[in-house]
Amino acid sequence: MAKNEAFDEEMDRREYRRKRRIRNQMISYVVLALFVIGLAAGGIIGVKKIMKAVSDKRHTEELQKQLQELAEKEEEQAVVEAPAEPEEPVGEVDYLAEIVESSIAAMPLEDKVAGLFIVTPEVLTDTDVVIKAGDTTREKLGENAVGGLIYSAKNFKDSAQLTEMLQNTKVYSKYPIFLGVEEEGGAVSRVAEAGLADNIGPMGEIGASGDAALAQEAGAVIGGYLAGFGFNLNFGPVADVAAEGDTVIGDRSFGGDVNLVSPMVAAAVTGMQDGGISVCLKYFPGLGSTSEDVRDGMAATEKTLEEFQAADFPAFQAGIDAGAELVMVSHLSVPGITGDNTPCSLSPQVITDVLRGQLGYQGIVVTDAMNVAAIMDYYTDEEAAVKALQAGADMILMPDNYQAAYQGVLDAVNNGTLSEDRINESLRRIYRVKKKDKIEE
Repeated sequence: MAKNEAFDEEMDRREYRRKRRIRNQMISYVVLALFVIGLAAGGIIGVKKIMKAVSDKRHTEELQKQLQELAEKEEEQAVVEAPAEPEEPVGEVDYLAEIVESSIAAMPLEDKVAGLFIVTPEVLTDTDVVIKAGDTTREKLGENAVGGLIYSAKNFKDSAQLTEMLQNTKVYSKYPIFLGVEEEGGAVSRVAEAGLADNIGPMGEIGASGDAALAQEAGAVIGGYLAGFGFNLNFGPVADVAAEGDTVIGDRSFGGDVNLVSPMVAAAVTGMQDGGISVCLKYFPGLGSTSEDVRDGMAATEKTLEEFQAADFPAFQAGIDAGAELVMVSHLSVPGITGDNTPCSLSPQVITDVLRGQLGYQGIVVTDAMNVAAIMDYYTDEEAAVKALQAGADMILMPDNYQAAYQGVLDAVNNGTLSEDRINESLRRIYRVKKKDKIEE
């Protein structure tokens, strides 16, 4: 019995081990199957990732290639369409400045000072009436290198004589020279007065029409015949606004309404300068509100700066904006601006603070004729010339005694009252106008 029980126990153990082995094998098979399945799945995913990476790389390379080709194509087009630029671009202003500086640097001080004056041909040559430019003109221009000459009707006999006189004068002058005249139209028209051109009539009549195109046409006519004779400077047009009752300017002005006068002035400036004539606006800050004449003595007005700004300055501003290369400052006394009776032509408040500062004018400032009572009754020629330059003027027109005025300025530079730099400052403005046609197109 005991033997049988032992046998049964042994059989039970064997059966248990067999079942456990089978179970373990099954587990192993399951694990192996799962491992194989996982490996297969991972392989598939990995392959997909690899394939995707390869595809992405190819796509990226293709995209980069397309972008590069597009960039190269755009670059080629840009090179074809872009205008060629100089390695060191030089503007017209810089080029003109170089010419001006070179011209000034070569001038002795005596010639620099003389270049600030505009005189009559009679003063230059010390003769009664000049109707030709010959040996005397050549000699005197060598001794006195004045910046300009202003002519009147007595200097004109006929077209051929006038043309030859002006041409010879240009040739005889060792520096570029202004050859100017007053040709406003109407009563102040020196060439027309001599019978060498048709008088277009007073500007007041053109202003009354209200048509600025007529002012431009009138300016073009004047500029055309002046340039044809050989002039290069016109002391006009008048930019004054004539107040009611004015007896000084009268119909030389386009009218009494600044809103009408302003476009007329701009149009006249455009017409004249398009023909090659430099224009000189006059008479800043405005003579239209006075009945006194500076030729007879002091002329004054009680107008304030604000009143001038409203009633007069817009007309001058219009002419400046249109390109006027010179502005003439009058001898009017304006205590409302200067604080005393100093003539505007000698006033730094008027020239430097107002004309240059407020109106922004950077061109040539020339005085009105200095041989009038408003100047001569109160100043010597030397004093007036020096004070005008100290105030900011660039050119002195018709001093009563040119030699005295010239020597006064020269002495002022030599004794330090005026600096040579101050003289050069004015010459730069003058020569920017005189040398403008030297710019290569």
